[in-house]
Amino acid sequence: MLELITPTTRLHTSWQEAYEEWPAGAQQDGAGLRLAPDGTLDRPDVFAAWVERLRGQGDTTVPAAPGRVHATYLWIVDGDTYLGAAELRHELNDFLREADGHIGYSVRPSARRKGVAIRALGKLLPRARDLGLDRVLVTCDEDDLASARTIERNGGALEDVRTSVYGTKRRYWLSTRPALPVMRPGGLSTNDLRVWGRAQGFDVPDRGRLPCEVRTAWARATEEAGECAE
Repeated sequence: MLELITPTTRLHTSWQEAYEEWPAGAQQDGAGLRLAPDGTLDRPDVFAAWVERLRGQGDTTVPAAPGRVHATYLWIVDGDTYLGAAELRHELNDFLREADGHIGYSVRPSARRKGVAIRALGKLLPRARDLGLDRVLVTCDEDDLASARTIERNGGALEDVRTSVYGTKRRYWLSTRPALPVMRPGGLSTNDLRVWGRAQGFDVPDRGRLPCEVRTAWARATEEAGECAE
């Protein structure tokens, strides 16, 4: 099952295998490689120091570095297999508002085209909600249609396409509290239910049958909403 976990030295081998899949010098959004200490990350001591540094970026008792904001780093995993990384920024500064938004993420090349990014982004929404964020800004390059689809499949609403010194970016806002899907004459929107389910913390694939627990949770929430309205 796909999960978001705190970075850990336990997955060093799997992380290294994933790292070697990337072309040399490739940008891995959300991975926090800029925080790596001197030395190669295949060394256990260097890797452990980097993991500790990642884990500390969300500590709000320690001031953020100049020009930076506090951020929670998470790894996308399936069991003991590292699939990718995500960075959830706790707030926006001018640069993030123009270019990078609240969330950055990347998926290892061998795990792409399997819905991993869609599910991972959905799982980040309740994490953002726990930080007190009612909505998050997520961006992608204008011509990155795969990333645009990932964002839109999680309920992203396009605000604009903005060109700045950072390039041309599609800028989307995602609610961390998507509305409870409503049964309409034409039936229940499966995509709305998927978006809502991910925001509740369920692992919901982009295709195929919906997990039974999502429909059960929706039915319970719908019943409770009806009771509150009476």
